[in-house]
Amino acid sequence: MLSFVRQAFKDIHHTGSVWPSSSQLARVMTKSLRTAAGPQRVLEVGPGTGPFTRHILQALRRHDEFHIVEINEAFCKHLERDLLVPYRARRTGATVRLHCAPIEEAPLKGRFDHIVCGLPFNNFPPGLVRTILNQLMDLLKPGGELVYFEYAGVRAIKSPFLKPSGRERLRRIGAVGKSLRRKHGGRREFVLGNLPPAFAVRLTSK
Repeated sequence: MLSFVRQAFKDIHHTGSVWPSSSQLARVMTKSLRTAAGPQRVLEVGPGTGPFTRHILQALRRHDEFHIVEINEAFCKHLERDLLVPYRARRTGATVRLHCAPIEEAPLKGRFDHIVCGLPFNNFPPGLVRTILNQLMDLLKPGGELVYFEYAGVRAIKSPFLKPSGRERLRRIGAVGKSLRRKHGGRREFVLGNLPPAFAVRLTSK
């Protein structure tokens, strides 16, 4: 928790919140992994200190492959030391790799069955949001699932305090999400037990 808060205040652009995501949101974000059959390739983008990572690691089985992409070096050190080293020591038979890089530059090969994304899209330019989400959809196998989250009502709360350019930026980010949900059968699930409450958004690759 303290590690996340320190990094959030240092770099709010890449963390998006001063509190890590809750266990309830993490369970919702990762629930598809617990019912998947056969070896799975899983990608997590923007894990921070790892609230979703913990649940993904618990769901991995023998022969699964899990790639993690995180831009923040301090978070990468925390993930490696506190989560990945103990996990690898248990020799579960799953392969886990951590890439300390922006998603646009991460050396990923092949496609994935599941992608869990924790990036704070409301902090990004709309064009970058569109680029990253399209890149993630392209990384999915046919029928694969991308899940990301949005804080409930955050755009409506922020808008009165922003200049017209800021309100337009948030409107365009919202439009990107709506377009992708229409195109990829998007579904939203409300999670009250998070600070602030959030929607988990699921998109399915065709």
